[in-house]
Amino acid sequence: MNRATRSGRIAAAIAVATAILVAAPVISIIALALQPAPDVWRHLIDYVLPATILDTALLLGGVAVLSLAIGTGAAWTVSLHEFRGRKMLLWLLPLPLSIPTYLAAYVYVDLFEPLGLVHKTLALWLPLQDAVHVLPNLRSMPGAIVVIALVLYPYVYLSARTMFQFQSAEFAEAAKTLGAGRWTVFWRISLPMARPALAVGVALVSLETLNDIGASEYLGVRTLTVSVFTTWLNRGSLAGAAQLSCFMLAIVAGLIAIERYGRRNVTTEFSAESPRLTPRTTLTGIKGGCAFAACLLPVVLGFLVPLLCLAQQSFKRGLFANFDVALWRDAFNSVAFASLATLTALLLGFATILAWRWRPSTLRFVAMNMAQTGYALPGLVLALGLLAPVLAIDNALNALAGWLGRSLPGLIVIGSGAAVVIAYVIRFLAVPTGFIKAGFERIPRDYDDSARAVGAGQTTTMRLVHLPLLRPAMLGAVIVVFVDCLKELPATLLLRPLNVETLATSIYQYASRGSFEEGALAALLIVAASIGPVAWLTRFSDMPSRPA
Repeated sequence: MNRATRSGRIAAAIAVATAILVAAPVISIIALALQPAPDVWRHLIDYVLPATILDTALLLGGVAVLSLAIGTGAAWTVSLHEFRGRKMLLWLLPLPLSIPTYLAAYVYVDLFEPLGLVHKTLALWLPLQDAVHVLPNLRSMPGAIVVIALVLYPYVYLSARTMFQFQSAEFAEAAKTLGAGRWTVFWRISLPMARPALAVGVALVSLETLNDIGASEYLGVRTLTVSVFTTWLNRGSLAGAAQLSCFMLAIVAGLIAIERYGRRNVTTEFSAESPRLTPRTTLTGIKGGCAFAACLLPVVLGFLVPLLCLAQQSFKRGLFANFDVALWRDAFNSVAFASLATLTALLLGFATILAWRWRPSTLRFVAMNMAQTGYALPGLVLALGLLAPVLAIDNALNALAGWLGRSLPGLIVIGSGAAVVIAYVIRFLAVPTGFIKAGFERIPRDYDDSARAVGAGQTTTMRLVHLPLLRPAMLGAVIVVFVDCLKELPATLLLRPLNVETLATSIYQYASRGSFEEGALAALLIVAASIGPVAWLTRFSDMPSRPA
C-alpha cells in the first residue's frame, strides 16, 4: 500500500469515526427513551407538559418574530442606505452575540428588580411604592422573549445583510418604473429575495433559544429544556428525560424542515445581463439620525447595557482589586476545556473534509454531512445522550483493568472532564467543518493536479498547498469554536466532574443562590473573550460605496 492510499484511508476512517461520534448521543437517547417510565409520564402529562409545550412554543415564536424584526430591519437599513455613523454600526450590530443569553437575563433582572438601578432612578420622580408598579416584570414570558431576542438577533442580521448587500439593482429599478415606493420595493422585492437567508437566521435563533436553560429558568419560563433538566435531576428519571429529549429532537427536526421550506424554489444568483448591485440611498438630516438611532438601540440594549452593568458591579464590589483565587481556577478550567475541544474539533473537521476532497464517495459524503449535524442538538439533550456511552467506556476500562489484575481506575472519562470536551466537540464540530469546507471550495482542483504533476503526494500537497490557503478559514473556526465553548452552559453544567467549575457554571451557581453580582467579574471575562472574535468575523462585511 503506497503512502497516498494509506493517508486517504486514515482520513476516511477518521471521517467515519467522527460521524459515529456525532450520532452516538442520538442513538443513546433513543435507547434510553425505550425504557418505561409510566409514573413520571403520568405526572408530566397532568402537571407539566401542557404548560411546558405552550411556553416553549410561545418563547420560540416570540423570540423568532422579534429577532426577525430587529435583524431584518437593521440589515436592510445599513445595507441599502448611507448615513452618518453607518460604518460604526457595521461593527457594533453583531456584538450582542458576545453576550450569552443567561448573562443578559441575570443583568436585566438585577436592573429591574425592586431597589435595582432602574427602580432607584424612577424613585427620583415617583414615590417608592409607585415606582415598583411602573417596573416591567421581566420574570415572565414577554420579558424572556425581549431579553433573549436582544442578544440573538445578530444571527438574523448577519444572514440577511449578506443577501441585502448583494441584491441586483434590476428588480428594484423595474418596480420603481412602475411607481413603487421605497417601502413597496422592500416588502415586494427585497424581503422575498432575502427569504433563504432569513430562514437560516431564524432557524439558528430558534435552535439557540431551545438550547437555552439559564435564561429561561431564571426568568420563570418552563420550557421543554427546563423540564428535561428537572425530570433528570429532581425526579431521577433518565428514561423520562430521554423521552422528553426525543420530543425536543422532533421539534429540532421541525425547525430544520421549516428552514429548508423557507429556502425552497428561491434562487439568489445575480442576473447575467445586469450584474449591478442595488445602490445605497443617502439619508441626511432627521432621516439619517432616526436610522442611526434605530440601529443603535438594539446594540445599546443587547450589548452595552449588560457590559457596563457587569463592569460596574465588578468595580463596586472590588472584584478587580480582590481577585478571587477560585476565579483563576474556574478560568483555567474554561480555557483548558475550550482549548482541547477546539483543537479536537478542528482536527476532526479537517480530516472529514479532506477525506471527501481526496476521494469523494457516498460513505464520505454521508460522514461529512453527519459531522455538521451536532449543532442541532441542544446542549442538555447532548449531555443526556452522552451519559450512557461515556459510562460504558469507563466501565469497560475498569473491566479491562480488573482482567489485567490492576487497580480499578474509576470514572476516568467523566472524572477527568473528558466528557465535557467530547460534548463541546460534538456540538460545535459543524463550525470547523463548515469553515474548512468553504475554504476548500475556494481552492481550485487545478492546484492539486499541478502538485501531482511535479511528483507531490497527497500529504505533501496538503502540507504545502492546502494548509497555507486554508489558514484564514481555520483561524475563523478556532475563534468561533473557542468562544462558543466558553459560553456553553447546559452541557457543561451536567457533565463537568464533581467540584469542578467553569466560568459559565460559576456564574450559574451565583445566580441560583441569588448573588449574581458576586460573579460579575467571571461574566465580564466571558464577554471580553467574545468581543474580539465577533468583531473579527465582521471585518470584511462591507461593500464599497455604490452611488445611485
